[in-house]
Amino acid sequence: MSSARALTVGPGRDRIVPMPDTAFRILVVEDDERIRSLLSEALARWEFEVVHPDGFARVAEETLRLEPHLAILDVNLPVLDGFEWCRRIRAFSRIPVIMISARDSGPDTLMGLSSGADDYVAKPFSVEVLVAKVRALLRRSYDYAVEEPTRLLRGDLILDLARAVVARGAAKAELSKNELLILSSLMRAQGGVVSRDELATALWRDEVFVDDNTLTVNMSRLRQKLAELGAVEAVKTIKGRGYILP
Repeated sequence: MSSARALTVGPGRDRIVPMPDTAFRILVVEDDERIRSLLSEALARWEFEVVHPDGFARVAEETLRLEPHLAILDVNLPVLDGFEWCRRIRAFSRIPVIMISARDSGPDTLMGLSSGADDYVAKPFSVEVLVAKVRALLRRSYDYAVEEPTRLLRGDLILDLARAVVARGAAKAELSKNELLILSSLMRAQGGVVSRDELATALWRDEVFVDDNTLTVNMSRLRQKLAELGAVEAVKTIKGRGYILP
């Protein structure tokens, strides 16, 4: 991981905190134990260091003490809501903040963003999508390089990420940017189901809006190219859940 700098602002002046070579530290402020555990486990799988405040009465002070690189704030918290805690954190820190809430109305989203949050995610949400948002925010905020493999292998398919080429034996096919993102997401899942939401997130991670029809069209084109390589029905649809590359 390349070096980067934290963007923490100390009282009265900016103070730049060197980025550690170990995992990024993620502060999760969530009073629902089940959701907190799910988030913590998912983030830990990506080798993030997950920390929690010591209670919910001093969230801003705990943020200053723990010095996280990113915070995930629930809106419905004891003592003060997430909107107020976000405003207080913004008084001394520019760390990325993602707000999560069961409230899915336009005014609540606007309130979260106007409080200083970088993103607002409504419950219920895909944990995988939230982790993808965390990683994207960290990339933008700290300009770190993610070490990625140059090739992915699944069954008899080999995906060359650098050249955007998928091969099966001697047969090869060039992929568009979107087809590459879809296939790489499916191959990284290692036989697991990838939801349409997760694929959509992969497609618009460069902040270009992708509608549902765009995903459908690109999925059809990818399936056609795989079929031309002899991998007929390589991508299977799991009704109501998403897609899988067995």
